[in-house]
Amino acid sequence: MLFAKSHDLPTTETALPGRDTPLDTDLLHFVSGNPLKGPYPEGFEVAIFGMGCFWGVERKFWSLPGVWVTAVGYSGGITPNPTYEETCTGRTGQAEVVKVVFDPAAISFTDLLKVFWEGHDPTQGMRQGNDVGTTYRSAIYYLHDDQRAQAEASRAAYQSALGAAGRGDITTEIAPAGAFYYAEGYHQGYLAKNPAGYCGIGGTGVVCPIGVGVEA
Repeated sequence: MLFAKSHDLPTTETALPGRDTPLDTDLLHFVSGNPLKGPYPEGFEVAIFGMGCFWGVERKFWSLPGVWVTAVGYSGGITPNPTYEETCTGRTGQAEVVKVVFDPAAISFTDLLKVFWEGHDPTQGMRQGNDVGTTYRSAIYYLHDDQRAQAEASRAAYQSALGAAGRGDITTEIAPAGAFYYAEGYHQGYLAKNPAGYCGIGGTGVVCPIGVGVEA
């Protein structure tokens, strides 16, 4: 998954056209067996995170107690229903993201945010480690205003911790969730299907001072 990509997002004029038809994907999660596209249990919530290569990111979240199902896909961009190969050109505007369906009675959005911040380096702009390009940008796509408020508060808290550790400024995009396009079936649960597969994400080593009883 090492591709040389542009650091600039495309415009509506330069983006690839995509397609009206969704890509073929798995129906059930390879690990949990739960349906990727629902229906989801009543009262469960959805979060969408971009942290770089979605293979390793998805594994971080499917392993958490209280997470019911995860799915990898593309969001935050212009091209509808892009293929993986199209996103690799940098001309879709889409980021690689993970959709997390969770039980808020068992795990909070703040808990997920702690995993998000500590699970990657959010200071790198349009890259994550050796994975370079707009598709690997750090992003939180919020579903409602409460998620937005928690995401922004957690960003401020983590920026303070990063600054104290001599690290750089956070570049994470925090924006309303738009369309989520499911990635091809072979990407879903990839590191469970391919245990020796590539995972290029890694954190800063700086603890995010939220969650575990600490408010954002």
